[in-house]
Amino acid sequence: MDAFFAAVELRTRPELADRPVVVAGAGPRSVVLSANYPAREYGVRSAMPVAAARRLCPHAVYIPPTKGLYGEVSSGVMATFREVTPLVEPLSVDEAFLDVSGALRRLNTTPSRIGAALRARIAADHGITCSVGIAPVKFIAKLASGMAKPDGMLVVSGERLLDFLHPLPVSALWGVGGHTNAALERAGLRTVSDVANTPLARLKRVVGAAAGEHMHALANGRDDRAVVTESVDKSLGAEHTFGVDQVDRVVLTRELLRLSERTAASLRAKGLRGKTVSIKIRFADFTTITRSRSLPSPTDVAREIHSCVVALLTANTLDGASVRLVGVRVDGLVDDAGGEQLRLTADEPRWRDAEVAADSARSRFGASAVRPASLLPLETGRARPGAGDTGTAG
Repeated sequence: MDAFFAAVELRTRPELADRPVVVAGAGPRSVVLSANYPAREYGVRSAMPVAAARRLCPHAVYIPPTKGLYGEVSSGVMATFREVTPLVEPLSVDEAFLDVSGALRRLNTTPSRIGAALRARIAADHGITCSVGIAPVKFIAKLASGMAKPDGMLVVSGERLLDFLHPLPVSALWGVGGHTNAALERAGLRTVSDVANTPLARLKRVVGAAAGEHMHALANGRDDRAVVTESVDKSLGAEHTFGVDQVDRVVLTRELLRLSERTAASLRAKGLRGKTVSIKIRFADFTTITRSRSLPSPTDVAREIHSCVVALLTANTLDGASVRLVGVRVDGLVDDAGGEQLRLTADEPRWRDAEVAADSARSRFGASAVRPASLLPLETGRARPGAGDTGTAG
């Protein structure tokens, strides 16, 4: 969908359609959730601090997000997709892959007709626009969709695949970020064509074996991934943005405890355990670091997760730098039923039993019914826990 959050808000405020519109929280440290295309012409982008957006486009209309609305609209759009094909893989609240090969035979039609019909249905039924990319493989379809924005459709046939792909910069390849892009440029590889025509052995020396294999396949138009209709969580976590930048390790440590509690509760609710624990730290200048450590066995216990992230925090000297955000993530997830292993200490099962009992109490009496004593309200002047939270699942 195009500028999804902004488009949803504009359904009830059509008089703003030609004006710059930004959806963002009202707090001084909020970030842009969505900007419509007139706002983007001024350089406003998603995830940009609101203060920066206001400097770029002070005359924009700033709208606070409407809780629950975007998920509701997204569910309706996905239901529309599933009327055409059951093979729908949501990538996010506003993006999905569809495999329409069965629908082509069933409806005796063409991909472009299905794309046009879907765009018309989304506009008529949901009041927003969407852009469609059509290609034989997922990677190219996603690229084409981005190039078709806003409110367009781009078809890349199998015969045109390499003609479409090869002139693009290497940054167009899925998974190529800043560091990889710089490494490729240093090696003289600037276009997708350059990567496609580079011997695989040399490419592996430049970016590593796994990345080289992946990149070489994409650059030659190969992407064997099927549309996956059921999303399986690969990681679970939570993040918190402080209202005021923090240097106090006591505040950081207790916020990490709260996030560990929240992450562990999510794991238990989904019947999962995880083996790798990560901490994310974003500083006041938006520099971000992540550090991870593998546990001896998978866990869903907040005490274990918290011990690990505190050790990771301690191992990374902050040198008095102000911290804007902290996050906790658990990867390497396994089904709890099949992931039980011998515990390292006799205390761990008792901690888990206590946390499971707390889950039960919270489900009956509310989220604040049971919590560790160290998470009772802080004295005046320190960060208030809970404000600025986000959850992550991937």
